[in-house]
Amino acid sequence: MLRRFLLASASLAVLGLAAAMPVAAQKAEPGPKPDTYLCPHSTGGAVDCFLHATEHLYTMCRQVKSIEIIEFGYEKSTEGVNGAKSEYCVDKHRLSITRLYQSALREATGSRAALDGLRSLYDTWLKALGDLSWKPGETDDQYKARIAKPYESFSESATLVRAALPVDKPKAAAAAPAAAPPKKAN
Repeated sequence: MLRRFLLASASLAVLGLAAAMPVAAQKAEPGPKPDTYLCPHSTGGAVDCFLHATEHLYTMCRQVKSIEIIEFGYEKSTEGVNGAKSEYCVDKHRLSITRLYQSALREATGSRAALDGLRSLYDTWLKALGDLSWKPGETDDQYKARIAKPYESFSESATLVRAALPVDKPKAAAAAPAAAPPKKAN
């Protein structure tokens, strides 16, 4: 009986320590974690995150659709509930990218060309997600070429948006007054 009591006490002590460890670890980490799910390759900033997220989220839904095609074949991949997983993926990521898209638009406010590029990329991304389904009569090679094509558009749009963004104006503006010598009073 004493043995059971000691085992139970030791088990509770270990569970108590295990439960307390994540809390202590969370307190030790400074600042919020970056959104590595939506834009895992982003190096910073809302625009950069959105540009990476479009490609990443398209790839995720493309892979889900590929699994459906492997499982059911091209012809039956959308019959009944066979396409439900890819439909869910598309719906989920249409919602999840909204915050990133709005943040990117706010960050690019100073450049009309960057704003237009972001809007164009978003529209291209939405169309690409909608076109993931196999079209009757398509061969395997035609389908694979068609669903790989949006990556070119994503890359071109990202390059145009990055080129249209102004160089860090706040940093340049803050550096200019600091470089000027102080005026002397006569």
